[in-house]
Amino acid sequence: MGLLDRFKRKEKEQKIQVESEKSLTELEQICGRDQETYEALSNTMFLDPTKIDVSIGTAAKEAKKREKAKDLVRARMWYEIAGGLAIYEGDAKKVIEYFSKSEKISPETKYHILKNPKKAVAKAQEYYKKYLKD
Repeated sequence: MGLLDRFKRKEKEQKIQVESEKSLTELEQICGRDQETYEALSNTMFLDPTKIDVSIGTAAKEAKKREKAKDLVRARMWYEIAGGLAIYEGDAKKVIEYFSKSEKISPETKYHILKNPKKAVAKAQEYYKKYLKD
């Protein structure tokens, strides 16, 4: 029986390894070993921005309006939406602009995407091309 038990144990270990490889998300697969980019995108990008009914311009205008009205929570939210849409559009400059404004409003919130926005936007574009069917 000892030989059979060893065989079954080895088979179970192989199944566990295969299951853990399958459990990677699409974004994790695209980012690979680049954990920093994965964390930056997992907290900021929309997985399916086509379902958002607001344009980037509208979101930015709403954020500015809320900021002037001193409604900082909603302003931060609108800047995050605008930043997420900028990621989808592939515009690294707007990503920097919107997430910087959001971080300025709420200094306790740090956006990792601001460390290397061009690289993060490129990975996001790769994700969108692969997983969003237009």
